[in-house]
Amino acid sequence: MSDFNRRDVVKIGAGLAATTVLGGPALAQAPEWKIQPEKGASIRVMRPAKFVQGDETLFLENTAKYEKMTGVKVRVDSEGWEDLVPKSAVAANVGKGPDIIYGWHDNVHQYPDKVLNLNDVANYLGAKYGGWYDLAQKYGKKGNNWISIPLGASGSKMVYRRSMLKAAGYDAPPNNFPGFLKMAQDLKTKGTPIGFALGNAIGDGNGWCHWVLWGHGARMVNEKDQVTLNSPETIAALEYVKQLYDTFIPGTLSWLDPSNNKAFLDGQISLTANGISVYYAAKTAADPKLKEMAADIEHASFPIGPIGKPSESCSMVPAYVFRYSKFPNASKDYIRFMMEKEQYEPWLEASIGYWGHPLKYYENNKIWTSDPKHTPYNSVIKNALWLGYAGSLGYASAGALADYIVVTMFASVASGAKSPKDAAAEAQKRAERYYKI
Repeated sequence: MSDFNRRDVVKIGAGLAATTVLGGPALAQAPEWKIQPEKGASIRVMRPAKFVQGDETLFLENTAKYEKMTGVKVRVDSEGWEDLVPKSAVAANVGKGPDIIYGWHDNVHQYPDKVLNLNDVANYLGAKYGGWYDLAQKYGKKGNNWISIPLGASGSKMVYRRSMLKAAGYDAPPNNFPGFLKMAQDLKTKGTPIGFALGNAIGDGNGWCHWVLWGHGARMVNEKDQVTLNSPETIAALEYVKQLYDTFIPGTLSWLDPSNNKAFLDGQISLTANGISVYYAAKTAADPKLKEMAADIEHASFPIGPIGKPSESCSMVPAYVFRYSKFPNASKDYIRFMMEKEQYEPWLEASIGYWGHPLKYYENNKIWTSDPKHTPYNSVIKNALWLGYAGSLGYASAGALADYIVVTMFASVASGAKSPKDAAAEAQKRAERYYKI
């Protein structure tokens, strides 16, 4: 991936820094923010490692801005995506570590009693910025209380090479499961296979596997938190993925989140499910061949399955503050500061559409229309289902997700290690260990 510096941010963000919301939520008069950092405060922040350099560049610049304005010392540690979950759990259990963690999905719902109530932060931001999307509230709240503040979410779309699809007879990916499978088979015949992550990839693996599961009308649990994985719908989803896997490039069983990015940019695959980072890397690369590839990259929504409606997900990043923090006010103030328009919009723009926004005010930011290839990523939080659908969020949903039950189920069938019936039955038993009703 190419380097990305402040000059690139200015270049990409030219004309975008000031956002006028047309026909969307207007900036409102928020309640007065009264929380002030403690004198001599020093906080530590842990967040996911970057997938686009502009994200980290602006995040750190905004942090430095906060330090200068408040005198609070802030240390930011970026961790690998798969490392965040266990490191967050260790901090919760030993009562020591980062003050703030920008974690994944519903991790915080495993230990809601270990974190601060953030109603004051959420109510202030929601009132000022047009309110929170439903999915942000789903991840952020435990009952009536906010236990985390969603920073944003990385959403996947179908990322494909227009020329390769055209060579196989397609202008774009078909918007239904049978047509999509046929396209994948035709692409393999042309020597331009597709590839989706089937390793324990917290973003990509979970994203596309849940899309297929939900698209067939299956789900891990129902609205009463009763495990329903061992069902005809799940078996149909597994049978579909077995056929789809036969069209994949070899090696996807071990793919983690960076793997499909590399395979796509190396020209090994014609289509994958990913955030905008693949396009970003090609567009900003020094290599003229990658720049040429960027012009050939397109994005599309996931095809719709037998249920007849979208079944996409996204990788939510919520910020939470542990009770052991010696500086709770500084931690809350930092989270609030990073979501304010003056910091959030330049960060959103520098991320070039990789991170979706949880507050409705930002939906008409110019980043979503400055390049038509950004536009499909505008609604990743607005339209997505939660991981743990259709049940509640808590220890069970977070534990089951961290155990990669759904991804492992699909991988076992794809590899031929288990039949669809056996894989569904085993996944049912694994999920029931968490959902004890």
